[in-house]
Amino acid sequence: MTDTRRRVKVYTLNEDRQWDDRGTGHVSSAYVERLKGTSLLVRAESDGSLLLESKINPNTAYQKQQDTLIVWSEAENYDLALSFQEKAGCDEIWEKICQVQGKDPSVDITQEVVDESEEERFDDMSSPGLELPPCELNRLEDLAELVASSLPSPLRREKLALAVENEGYIRKLLELFRVCEDLENHEGLHHLYEIIKGIFLLNRTALFEVMFSEECIMDVIGCLEFDPALPQPRRHREFLTKTARFKEVIPISDPELRQKIHQTYRVQYIQDMVLPTPSVFEENMLSTLHSFIFFNKVEIVGMLQDDEKFLTDLFAQLTDEATEDDKRHELGMDDVQVRGAATDIFSYLVEYNPSMVREFVMQESQQNDDDILLINLIIEHMICDTDPELGGAVQLMGLLRTLVDPENMLATANKTEKTEFLSFFYKHCMHVLSAPLLANTTEEKPSKDDFQTSQLLALILELLTFCVEHHTYHIKNYIINKDILRRVLVLTASQHAFLALCALRFMRRIIGLKDEFYNRYIMRNFLFEPVVKAFLSNGSRYNLMNSAIIEMFEYVRVDVKSLTAHIVENYWKALEDVDYVQTFKGLKLRYEQQRERQDNPKLDSMRSILRNHRFRRDARTLEDEEEMWFNTDEDDLEDGEAVVPPSDKMKSEEDLMDPISKFMERKKLKDSEDKEVLGKSGLSGRQSPSFKLSFSGSTKSSLSSPPSSASLNPGSPGSPGSPGSGSRNSPPAAAVPTKVGAPPGPSWLFGKFKEEM
Repeated sequence: MTDTRRRVKVYTLNEDRQWDDRGTGHVSSAYVERLKGTSLLVRAESDGSLLLESKINPNTAYQKQQDTLIVWSEAENYDLALSFQEKAGCDEIWEKICQVQGKDPSVDITQEVVDESEEERFDDMSSPGLELPPCELNRLEDLAELVASSLPSPLRREKLALAVENEGYIRKLLELFRVCEDLENHEGLHHLYEIIKGIFLLNRTALFEVMFSEECIMDVIGCLEFDPALPQPRRHREFLTKTARFKEVIPISDPELRQKIHQTYRVQYIQDMVLPTPSVFEENMLSTLHSFIFFNKVEIVGMLQDDEKFLTDLFAQLTDEATEDDKRHELGMDDVQVRGAATDIFSYLVEYNPSMVREFVMQESQQNDDDILLINLIIEHMICDTDPELGGAVQLMGLLRTLVDPENMLATANKTEKTEFLSFFYKHCMHVLSAPLLANTTEEKPSKDDFQTSQLLALILELLTFCVEHHTYHIKNYIINKDILRRVLVLTASQHAFLALCALRFMRRIIGLKDEFYNRYIMRNFLFEPVVKAFLSNGSRYNLMNSAIIEMFEYVRVDVKSLTAHIVENYWKALEDVDYVQTFKGLKLRYEQQRERQDNPKLDSMRSILRNHRFRRDARTLEDEEEMWFNTDEDDLEDGEAVVPPSDKMKSEEDLMDPISKFMERKKLKDSEDKEVLGKSGLSGRQSPSFKLSFSGSTKSSLSSPPSSASLNPGSPGSPGSPGSGSRNSPPAAAVPTKVGAPPGPSWLFGKFKEEM
């Protein structure tokens, strides 16, 4: 049987001063050679992995709280806590910590927290303790001043806390409170308010345990009713005793559990309603109060889990059809707040162990219809969120994103979670997620374009964009088979700019993959047409829409050759007048360069002359460079990049001219093919191919005025069924690019290919 004494939960304090659960396991102490000291080790009870490995440092302040909790700091902003299932286990580990530090296990904190200045430390060395004035009515003002003056100094604050704790001072103060209230001594009540508020800021668990005990907590709340800044005292006790009522929907038989629930509710009320809003300085001094509430809640949940009768009765009534509607409402059925709580619970499960949730939903699909699968219910709840700001939908979308993220999916020898779950998701759930998108994009414009619908579609597009980036063939097959991109681009006509930008971002991610399957799908369906329409509709406005579209075309110009030809052949007439950026003229230039390479294959022989000439160096270096050179795709070279081996690119042009000249002189260029090419050297400039470009294919409607001007002649480039390079029956009279007046020879060849490539 597993030893439950050392069963613990590991917590870390996050930036928001909230405790994050890092897992459940079993704690032990052992000497770790790597850390050179005795360390606390916590191994997960699920798989034995190491949850915590922390060296017990001699100078670290460890604090024991509530008999089952050990808290300490390992760095300036890194707090840790171990919450034990049993007190015996906590005592055992506490004794080990005290043994390493040479402390008495009877203490609740192993080190004094001292960070005061050297001057304060020197001043207080001669005073080992702090003497409190007698707890009498006429000394309350002195005590209030002492508490206020001690708070700024950590050392004095610690001494004050020890003095209050050791002398049982809190109970004496509460007796004085009852006397002052009976006598209506408002001055004394105001002093007591300041004193009790200051004791809260001492941030000490031992004092909280006294103040929050059953016999003291209501008097503590009473002291905090008499704020001297308010004209009339608050009525917190009246609210807690008469207005707030504790109703047991399912009877709780454990008196300790019932008392813990009452205590937690009242302490939470003190934190939220009674104590004044803390300043930035005071917020850090209430961290122990936050921890007290948090671990109380953890303890309540643990006690409920151990109460088999309570859980059995609860689920029996929830599933019993005979349960009355009023009773169901009391149990939380059909209650908005409870649905919100259920969402929070689901989010904790997904964040804690997404693989467990994925395994459950895949098993569920074998027994239930798609309509009632957990993930589909989550998606439907997201789609039907009535909040105008879609707060719940945003939270649920984040959870879905976590579930479909391959980065947190497991891969074992027997199965791959990514393959199994994504196959399940695209088969059973994707159609539910995309349903609002498909329903709203049946026409050329969104059928519903109100703000809330647009927000929902933007959320769906955000998740689909994530899928494009992180999934492979699953999302590709879905997009192509369902024509999703065409539907998404309908949203570029939305009146809401954020939604149109989401649609553009979706297409940009697809293009960024440089996947020819996607590219052929885009070209076959002329999917740049709505993008060009949106660009032209935006006009001369310089905004995010303008920048996003230009960036997309710029990326195509640099990196995607097939789409470059498609855009120029089909949309050039609509874009040729845009001259405030050089993107579209650059597209045309890149297109012409590609055409010249296709129409003048003899130019490739000239590249071979330059590529085959190697400079004489070490044989191994030459062999390595040749392999790199021939593995390089010459078409991948940028405009203006010289055709030289990689290791020689750093040399100056003058250094490279001499070997090429010698080589060219040896060859003498007697080959008739080379003479034909060199014979064209007298031409200047760059001639365009001898065909006319038209704006769109014959099967698509033109974006410019009359349809007749946009139609394509048979055999013209860009028409469906004809190759992008145009008719081969009348080859275009493209010229070899050259520099005006440059004589034929090696330097001319080098300059020509530097410009060409």
